[in-house]
Amino acid sequence: MPVFTEYSSSARDLRILPSFAPPIPRLSLPFSSKENNGEKYEVIIVGVCSSVPGQSNSVKRRPAGLMLDLLLARYGLSDESLLCIDAKPSTLKSGQADGIQPRTLEVFKTLGISDEIENEACHMWQFAFWNPSPDKKKIIERTAVMPEVIPPARFKYEATIHQGRIERIMETDLLRYSKRGVLRNTRLVDVKIDENGDSDFPVVVTMNTNGTERAVRTKYLVGADGAHSVVRQSLGLKLEGESLDHIWGVVDLVADTDFPDIRRRCGIHSPAGSVMVIPRERISTGEYLTRLYVHVPDIVSPEDDQLPAGETGSKADDARQRRSKITLEGILKQAADAMQPYYIRPKDGVIDWWAAYQIGQRVLPEFIVKDSKNAARVFIVGDACHTHSPKAGQGMNVSMMDSYNLAWKLIYQINGLAPSSTPDNPTPLLNTYQTERHETAQQLIDFDRKFSTMFSGQMGATEGLTQEEFQQAFKLNNGFTSGCGVEYPENILVVRDVNPSSSPVQGTDYLSGILRPGRRLLNVKLLRHADGGQRDLHDDTPSTARFRILCLASQDLLDRDSVSAKALERTAMLVTKFPASTIEQIVLHPRLHRSFEWGDIPACVKQTSEMRFYDGSALGDAYSIYGVDPAHGALAVIRPDGYVGVVAQLDDVRQVEDYLQACIRTVS
Repeated sequence: MPVFTEYSSSARDLRILPSFAPPIPRLSLPFSSKENNGEKYEVIIVGVCSSVPGQSNSVKRRPAGLMLDLLLARYGLSDESLLCIDAKPSTLKSGQADGIQPRTLEVFKTLGISDEIENEACHMWQFAFWNPSPDKKKIIERTAVMPEVIPPARFKYEATIHQGRIERIMETDLLRYSKRGVLRNTRLVDVKIDENGDSDFPVVVTMNTNGTERAVRTKYLVGADGAHSVVRQSLGLKLEGESLDHIWGVVDLVADTDFPDIRRRCGIHSPAGSVMVIPRERISTGEYLTRLYVHVPDIVSPEDDQLPAGETGSKADDARQRRSKITLEGILKQAADAMQPYYIRPKDGVIDWWAAYQIGQRVLPEFIVKDSKNAARVFIVGDACHTHSPKAGQGMNVSMMDSYNLAWKLIYQINGLAPSSTPDNPTPLLNTYQTERHETAQQLIDFDRKFSTMFSGQMGATEGLTQEEFQQAFKLNNGFTSGCGVEYPENILVVRDVNPSSSPVQGTDYLSGILRPGRRLLNVKLLRHADGGQRDLHDDTPSTARFRILCLASQDLLDRDSVSAKALERTAMLVTKFPASTIEQIVLHPRLHRSFEWGDIPACVKQTSEMRFYDGSALGDAYSIYGVDPAHGALAVIRPDGYVGVVAQLDDVRQVEDYLQACIRTVS
């Protein structure tokens, strides 16, 4: 006789779906390839991350395409609607990027894919500076040790792990949402915009899969195919910038050394040259990898310009000849000379990977190509639109953040959620990708030029740069390099108060968390009212393409006729004006004069935010961190990518409404 009786319903299936959140709603007509003549998609992404066959091993491609593919699949685009192609047969096997910055880790956390990286990666907590010693017998000595991450962040370290491992983690997650995944062994042949054939699918993509060529159409194309981008070349776009006369070699190895800081990130400037030490993850043998960036002086001269893929002739031959002068033996000898009196050599003579590269900083003037109606159709992301040196650990991070910025905007446009347009500006939401990411790329290029010049010099040598100046530059630029200090300029998605005196936020230390439109929302520790759970605020802002209204109630919350009560009721009503589930509400309260139950506060809080209602003072002081006076409170809209869009006074719900109407289509 059974000891219990069990019942179930089909609704339970919804509870075990692999998706961590339902897709956002679609107001546009459902896409069906069967109803279209020829092969068509809503989005085609060209390039995942691996280097292209036949090109130099110093050419890098970051996981920008894979990041975009993963996000769009999570947001609800099916294999019928979304296609991602890559020329390589598999993910990266060795070399290339290795550093994950704190902001990127925060984003991975919101995607639920950070655990393996946190567990497997090497955590770099400190940066050690080594410079020439006054004691000639020592040759070099440690002159300072600084935190690797200076601004407040959920992750106070930089993680180093093989790029191929990052790719495999992302691709494994992608296969939860896409049966096809990435279409590999597929090479892009050509791209053009042809509105006469089909103005709704105006981008014609010619591709070759395992020797079979075909042409397909798409509404939107994203070029993530690296520094020698075929997408960029097909459309006649050119990177602008220059190469510096600094040549570097990079080596991954298990180090046999007596250098004391081999497990710290180090900047070494010695009389013999410069080396950067990057500790890496533990490998299957139980040993730990180390990456060395080695300045190799006076071997080659700067290239005149970046060579397009497949170019032949004197320029290509000359470039190959210059690169051929860099040898593994020469890199290892230069490293050994620069690190004297300590020795360093590959354990058992084995090298995991090596490459040589010339520092070049280039950026594409336009990240978007539009059709004849001025609608954005082609987007360039990652190394295809900005190239720079790898030593600051920015390439993979900035490239993926390009995609993180673009993905939610694309899905809003495709799903009919984007705001109203005009004939002169039919894609206002998509246009903000250029506004925001081009400025970030230009800041990266400017920073990298200064940083590379400083690091390639010798402390106290002809450049006149002192070790103190280098350390100060590291500290000042840490907000940018960590990704925590990126600030987007004003646009329809970033609205700043024209009258600072009326702002509910006081203070200007934005890097430490003071709320500012265009900056990321800093994570804080909170105590949840419903169950006493201790939570990170970022865990309530997962990457699901949704906006959040952050309500910081004031100390009058328990008064039923208070400003807080009225603001919470009005914001709850405001959410209903927009497509269902596109906006969520998070409510914080300051320290109050007495304890309370649900019946003491507006009923809408439990109805809309039961599991997103927190004490903002019990664990961390959220109000102080965000620069909000508990006596007055504030409202803030957090964009789907975690950036603050607008900040308003607690009773100014209209400003929040005006902002959201510029970002999302209304339904009532």
